[in-house]
Amino acid sequence: MKAPTKIVVDRGVKFSAATKSEKSTSVDKFSPTWVVYHPKDAPSYKLELITRIRDGVKKNDWKDLIASIGAREKEFEDILPTSISSMQKKKVYSKETSERIYEISRLFGLGFEVFDSPDDFKRWLITPSKALGNKKPFDLLDSSFGFDIVENEIVRIQYNVYS
Repeated sequence: MKAPTKIVVDRGVKFSAATKSEKSTSVDKFSPTWVVYHPKDAPSYKLELITRIRDGVKKNDWKDLIASIGAREKEFEDILPTSISSMQKKKVYSKETSERIYEISRLFGLGFEVFDSPDDFKRWLITPSKALGNKKPFDLLDSSFGFDIVENEIVRIQYNVYS
């Protein structure tokens, strides 16, 4: 297997506070942070993501993702299949945890692309939606089905198809 390609993206700052050219460092191609910035490339890299999920996401890649989307780990505790304290003890995460991390990456990538700003997307995630039975989209993200429902709703918003 050849070495991963490096690309440049924001790291360690909130999206709303910096552009891609500001405060940048390199991250591995196909890492969770890379996925946030390349949502349109999804069909071409899904097989690579399966390999990455099976190998496990590294702790540093998780930390980079959290920083790049302007969030805190604690916010995802109810979404991830393991506790944040358990994650802090590991260097590489299980297949289940890694898969959820990539689901988060894909969803945030799509949301950041569709909404006017990352802050608008994050606000939408925590606002009850009539289309989702008056549930907050974020509250549905504790299962793969929930991710599918929320992703479908974002695509409906993208194409102005309202429920």
